[in-house]
Amino acid sequence: MKFKMIHENYNVANLEKSMAFYEKALGLHEVSRKTGDGFIIVYMGDADGYFQLELTQLDDHPQPYDLGEVEFHLAFEADDFEAAHKLHEEMGCICFENPSMGIYFITDPDGYWLEILPPRK
Repeated sequence: MKFKMIHENYNVANLEKSMAFYEKALGLHEVSRKTGDGFIIVYMGDADGYFQLELTQLDDHPQPYDLGEVEFHLAFEADDFEAAHKLHEEMGCICFENPSMGIYFITDPDGYWLEILPPRK
């Protein structure tokens, strides 16, 4: 039996704001969309990969999501780490840096953490 990871879901308060963030900060674009009674789901993807980020907006959830201690994250490899860091610094979304490990984290509009790594050598 073989499994392949295909997507991760993040529930968001403002779908358009989240989509704009992921497009600007990480170059993700809308791949597909599902609309139902009380929800909108948008799948965001990069140009190369199969894995997608599922953003879900629920009509009946107006309050911010409780993310607990935010002890989870998605990781992204940046082909130009310095340029990515500069962009994220300008966006004001860097929430934690670990220079000894050569990584940093950004936070999206809902408080989800995203790890940014340099290219693998």
